[in-house]
Amino acid sequence: MQNAGEHDFDFEFGSWTVNHRRLKDRLSGCTDWEAFTGTATTQPILGGAGNVEDNVLHFPEGTYRAVALRSFDVKSGTWAIWWLDARFPHQLDIPVKGAFSGGIGSFLADDNFRGKPIKVRFLWLDTAAANPRWEQAFSADDGLTWETNWTMKFTRIGADQPA
Repeated sequence: MQNAGEHDFDFEFGSWTVNHRRLKDRLSGCTDWEAFTGTATTQPILGGAGNVEDNVLHFPEGTYRAVALRSFDVKSGTWAIWWLDARFPHQLDIPVKGAFSGGIGSFLADDNFRGKPIKVRFLWLDTAAANPRWEQAFSADDGLTWETNWTMKFTRIGADQPA
């Protein structure tokens, strides 16, 4: 039995170049952004009810790898997304959880930043377009205001490029 939500991330299957923008300092009033590139390759797992996104990020301070692991819960109709950073190979980030509605994926988690509680939000935007986008935002006031601190714009590589 297939569930529609299991296919929410099918748009991302394949190989991509990624243009990143990241605030140099988060939750400090900083408005100085740094830009860098990377690549991502996403493939299904768990019979389509999950996927793995293998990333290479070319940060200004050096290149590293990371993985986004996603799984769909049929009972709740929601996705969970974990981040595994090769610089900290035994530490999975707290998962953000959520779903797609009206073409926008919205995922939330309670976390800590510099020892203080925050909310984390991931948004997936333009998923039906040629260049899907992802954004990360933090809130230090329980979701009243949000600071977008990282954006990613995806462009298909080679044979994956639509006509």
